[in-house]
Amino acid sequence: MSVTPLKPLSSLSAPTGPVVIVVADGYGIGDDVPSNAIAQANTPNIDTLQASELYTELAAHGVAVGLPSDDDMGNSEVGHNAIGAGRIFAQGAKLVNHAFESKSAFQTSVWKKVVKHGREHTLHLMGLHSDGNVHSHNQHLYELLEQAAIEGVGNVCLHLVTDGRDVSGRSALGYIETTEAKLLDLNTRYNVDYRIASGGGRMEITMDRYDADWGMVERGYNCHAHGIGKPFNSAHEAITSLYESSGKDDQYLPAFVIHRDGKPAGLIEDNDAVLFFNFRGDRAIEISKCFEQESIEHFDRSQHRAHPNVFYAGMLQYDGDELIPENYLVNPPEIDNTMGEYICATGLKSFAVSETQKFGHVTFFWNGNRSGYLDESLETYIEIPSDNIEFDQAPAMKAREITDATIKLIETGDYAFGRINIANGDMVGHTGNLEAAIQAVEVVDECVGRLLAAIKSNNGILIFTADHGNADIMYTEKEGVRTPKTSHTLNPVPFAIFDSRADTQYCMNAPSGAGLSNIAATTLNLMGYVAPSAYEPSLVSSK
Repeated sequence: MSVTPLKPLSSLSAPTGPVVIVVADGYGIGDDVPSNAIAQANTPNIDTLQASELYTELAAHGVAVGLPSDDDMGNSEVGHNAIGAGRIFAQGAKLVNHAFESKSAFQTSVWKKVVKHGREHTLHLMGLHSDGNVHSHNQHLYELLEQAAIEGVGNVCLHLVTDGRDVSGRSALGYIETTEAKLLDLNTRYNVDYRIASGGGRMEITMDRYDADWGMVERGYNCHAHGIGKPFNSAHEAITSLYESSGKDDQYLPAFVIHRDGKPAGLIEDNDAVLFFNFRGDRAIEISKCFEQESIEHFDRSQHRAHPNVFYAGMLQYDGDELIPENYLVNPPEIDNTMGEYICATGLKSFAVSETQKFGHVTFFWNGNRSGYLDESLETYIEIPSDNIEFDQAPAMKAREITDATIKLIETGDYAFGRINIANGDMVGHTGNLEAAIQAVEVVDECVGRLLAAIKSNNGILIFTADHGNADIMYTEKEGVRTPKTSHTLNPVPFAIFDSRADTQYCMNAPSGAGLSNIAATTLNLMGYVAPSAYEPSLVSSK
């Protein structure tokens, strides 16, 4: 690490106990209406925090977290990047937008290899099919298709993962219709054969993360590569039929395969090119391993037919430490001088705790897209394994276990700083189940109450915040018809400080437009240190 140790802050003294950040994932601040699970839940502990003088609200979407516009919902990755970095970096969609606008993505050696393999064999484009702009955007897919046609790629197969999570629950048919029109236009203008080959829901196939459920990845790989899935004549027919037969929304649709002349229309063969067009990394890593690595231990890729040897690339490099994938079109943001680096450079001990679903957020994303420890001698990371079930079936998730582990760490007296993620508001919010989300939020409040007691007993400071909204809008209603809302929201998030000391030396003084990136400087100040000058300003000032 190149950062220098932090300097003591003369105007604020550090507590004798730790400063702990609690990220209540998906906990947005919205109107008190029936669709708001947070407002409907009984949350006495969080209510007390929000009623204190040390409370404000922060922007957690759009330009405040490095996304293209304030119409863009925040997400856990960019949110934790912003909290850990203390600054705003251009993120995912914004990076890709710039690369496409400048055409730099199509001038890379990787794109040239994609085109070469596509011309000589077949190009397969794979990813999340929506304009949610959290993992992907269909406009990026269309620009890839157009450029491939311009450069003479005659055969392209699309392997489309339906969303229903970052967009409305049953919006897949509209996206399919738009994409099919685009394919017809390209096929007519360029005399090419571009077609949809396979698909399925994002929580059923392909897009697992953090090694939580490799069965999803296996189903996706077999569907896309080997044509294993329910056969249909078109994607439109597949989705219409699966709605009726399964009763499930887009994110949970089972794998389907489009057939031509009685056989799969787009098997992946040796020497084909496969480009995964998602820009967000967490749910792209495992499927990338399946196509790129020589061997994987999680399932037999040759159980149906030989595993194809392809040229594989991602829109971005999804893991910069493990170099996954090796080939990619657009460079990820280079985030240096994170809060964690400064804390380690100062010789302070810290911890990070979450369950599997969000473990990478308090480690990898928090640390500027770096895997592993910054300094293993000073850091303790604890991962609580997540359940492999739909999260509304167990709304408590692992919040209580995370709380147990955190309290044990606080009580050791060894740590100056800690951060945890409690995922319930986000993961249960994504199911669209209002009653389950209310239960989830109440468990979060219960755990916050226990953490507040531990902080008070150990003379520390607790910061309560969130990375984006979700459970604050669980459905929309039009003409008396309720539609579950499973995506994130544009609402601000809470930021509250609980200081165990009776007399604090500071007050809340949030600058105009404050967002998640202001948390780092605030935290370092509360720990008794001067924040780096490059950081966004602190939310507190001395009295």
